[in-house]
Amino acid sequence: MHEMTKTQDEKAAGPSRIHRVVMENGGACPPPRTQPVGLKTVGLTKRYGETLALSNASVDFCPGIHTILGENGSGKSTMLKILSGVVTQSEGSVLLNDRPVAPRSPREMHDLGLSTVFQEVLIAPHRSVLENIFLGYDGPVRWRIAKAKRAVLAEALLAQISRFSIPLYATAGELPLASQQLVVLARAFLRLPSILLLDEATAALDYADRDLVFNAIEDYAAAGNIVIFISHRLEEVRRLSNRVTVLRSGQVVETLERNDITAQRLLKLMAPEAAIHVG
Repeated sequence: MHEMTKTQDEKAAGPSRIHRVVMENGGACPPPRTQPVGLKTVGLTKRYGETLALSNASVDFCPGIHTILGENGSGKSTMLKILSGVVTQSEGSVLLNDRPVAPRSPREMHDLGLSTVFQEVLIAPHRSVLENIFLGYDGPVRWRIAKAKRAVLAEALLAQISRFSIPLYATAGELPLASQQLVVLARAFLRLPSILLLDEATAALDYADRDLVFNAIEDYAAAGNIVIFISHRLEEVRRLSNRVTVLRSGQVVETLERNDITAQRLLKLMAPEAAIHVG
């Protein structure tokens, strides 16, 4: 039985393995939460010229793994880009812990406790693996860690999500694509975000590394964090998700709870015409 089938009380029993790795190796931790984290979109709409990419999308995210599912062009990546601060919505609002937020950049979202990993691997190719993991980590006042401690922490983080050791002082751009993505995932986990957004972030990984990453994601969500997951693989969606919101043509079709998630139901919601032929 997966961690995600437990009750919310059982899930919030303690810090995640990632939290413990960061705390035990000198990393900075955010202050303890006094209430469960919450994220909500209300009437979210995004237009690109005359193209309506997202229309009146309202979704309530709570601790656990919440998958956004849809065919290409359904609006799922647009929603994630808005939540990440990459683009600004045309209409509607984003509420973090019941307070409206209007981030103008990914950095502002990082400061609010959100981290995003996109399918496109975003690294500084000419810098080392270690530098990439700590890229943007230091601020002028807070969340600093001594350089002497960084390698130990980076190795410990990578060990949670990678079967093989990734050389910390190798040039990141010379690594295989899958290893580069693991570096980006380690960077996101290092910040201990209360909300982790993953846009097809495991697509480049082989099955063994993907399973390690999924275990880390499940454990991280079980500690009371929100993981928003985008994937086109139905077996991943069924394994990981506490809830699934299906988008079609930029609109929210339905949100399913874990016990209602089946491949046939998801396919019918995503593409009714295809489901008729399958059935």
